[in-house]
Order: sequence, then C-alpha cells, then structure tokens
Amino acid sequence: MASTTPPIPVNPAQSSAVNGSSAARRQDGADVVALVDDDRNILTTLSIALQEEGFITRLYSDGQTALKALLENPPDIAVFDIKMPKMDGMELLRRVRETSSLPVIFLTSKDDESDEEAGLELGADDYISKPFSQRLLVARLRAILRRADPARDPEPDSLSDEASHPIVSRGRLFMDPARHYVAWNERQVSLTVTEFLILEALASRPGVIKSRNQLMDAAYPDDIFVDDRTVDSHIKRMRRKFRMVDPEFTAIDTLYGAGYSFNDA
Repeated sequence: MASTTPPIPVNPAQSSAVNGSSAARRQDGADVVALVDDDRNILTTLSIALQEEGFITRLYSDGQTALKALLENPPDIAVFDIKMPKMDGMELLRRVRETSSLPVIFLTSKDDESDEEAGLELGADDYISKPFSQRLLVARLRAILRRADPARDPEPDSLSDEASHPIVSRGRLFMDPARHYVAWNERQVSLTVTEFLILEALASRPGVIKSRNQLMDAAYPDDIFVDDRTVDSHIKRMRRKFRMVDPEFTAIDTLYGAGYSFNDA
C-alpha cells in the first residue's frame, strides 16, 4: 500500500507544466490524487480507500494550503470539498484554472444545484454529492483520468468494460466510452462523467423512454440517494453544451411525467 504524502512544501524547480497529469505519476504508474477537505475524518477515510485501490494520496485541510502545492507539484487529479474555511472549493478552483487544466471533482455537502452549476461553469470535471460511496468516487476518478489521458490502459472496472460500454453511433452522435469522447456532427462536446453515462443510457436505445430512476441507476451505480431534479439538472446542462456546437439541437426529448428519450430523426 502506498503511503500518504503529507502536504509539505516542494521545490519549485521540481514542479511540472501546468497540466501535470503525466508528470505527477510515479514510475510504478500509480496516479496521484490530491484530497482537499476541512473534515479530517473524510480525508483519512478517503485516503485509505484510495490507497487500497492503488492511488497515491496527498491531503490538504483547506484551500489556501492546497493552492501552492497543487500548482507547484501538480497531482494527476484533485477532489475538492466546496465548503471550506480560508479558501473554499470554488475560489480554489478559480485560482487553479488561471494556469492549470488539472482534472477536479467537487464534493458537495448537500443537494445544492447552484453550487453544482457554478462549479461546473468554473471548470470542474464532475461533482459528487455527500453522502457518497467510495466505489462511486473511484469509478469517477478513473473515468476522468482516462479522458485526460486516453493513451493509458483502461482499468478493469465497470466503466471501462468495453463489452458493457461499446461505442455508440446514432445519427449525428458519436460516443466512445473508452476515451470518454463525445461528438455531435463531428464536433467534440465536453461532458462530465455523470452526463456521459446519462447520455449513453439514452442513446443506447433511441426512442425508448428512460425514467429518472433508470437514468440515476445508469449514472450512479451504487445504492445511494439522488434527488430527481439532479437528473433534470444534468439534462439541462447537456442540452446547453450540445447547443453550443449546434443551436438547433433537439435530440433529447422530455416526456413529462415519464422521463427522457434520445431521438435524432
């Protein structure tokens, strides 16, 4: 088991380029995850769980302490709590995004759509609401790392199982789960992992109505509670992203009281 790397000052001369996804990785191939949360119990629990999955962890109890280390010695990916003293997760992400494309997952303490919306607009790659399962976090981490570095060998988890997640080609839509790649009319659309899984569930059976519960099961494989409007929020953001590349995009239909379907007639 890899030992936890404490948040100690690093030599700036040893820092890598602004996107340190490959530079931070040790020679043994383990990915480095920075965890930033003011709850030390959460830090310890997540660190142990991630180490057991083969990750190397760096722990920070506030955004102010984390910022310098994240920029000078970037990890492969980071997990930020939103509500923190000194510098919250929003401000930390804003400062990081000034110079870095470091992949970031937000942890939200409650179902706060405004926080989730703001975080994604600032450049977060995904968010997970507390309470959450460690298995879900590990799956999200691995999926985002594959998207950031498609050349890496897929991990043997459910999200990288090509038999369960084959390439989807439906009209103008193209989805490659192994690379976490989405295109519409041959123009790339950047989706979070959660959005990708919801769209994959819809596009895998065009014209078939998927209920919110079915879409939640597709995006959140563990038995955790997710509010209905969480799916609605993801759908709304997906539509907005597709309309940025095609203002006439109407392929995701809402069937009030029933759910959603994908149709590209």
